[in-house]
Amino acid sequence: MHCPFCGHDDTQVKDSRPTDDGSAIRRRRFCAACGQRFTTIERVQLRELTVVKSDGRRVLFDRDKLARSVRIALRKRPVQEERIERIVNGIVRQLEASGDSDIPSKQIGELVMETLKEVDAVAYVRFASVYRNFREAKDFEAFLGELGEPT
Repeated sequence: MHCPFCGHDDTQVKDSRPTDDGSAIRRRRFCAACGQRFTTIERVQLRELTVVKSDGRRVLFDRDKLARSVRIALRKRPVQEERIERIVNGIVRQLEASGDSDIPSKQIGELVMETLKEVDAVAYVRFASVYRNFREAKDFEAFLGELGEPT
């Protein structure tokens, strides 16, 4: 592992421990060259996922981008960081378990929406407003009307 401070290619692991939900390992590392300490996180990856965008482009799946989107939707909502991690891990596991390495971006968006609907209604509406590209107040009204109808 390269040191992020000086680029030295030989760092030492000083401490390893699982994350609270057991889905990853946190490693505290030390660089002998510059003396800096830093943390790395190691996760299991079942398969390499590729996101197929609506315009046909293909990009590597970025777990951090997914986590960022979920965090933005849940910003200032009463949801703990640990729960957000579990949400993201659950979505990633569902994508990996689908058996397909090419995942349409629409499928990811729908999975996030389903999950947020169960977790927090405000976050659900926030995410939907970006995901479905609301442009006017009537778009919100129509969406909220659908949300209020029994399924």
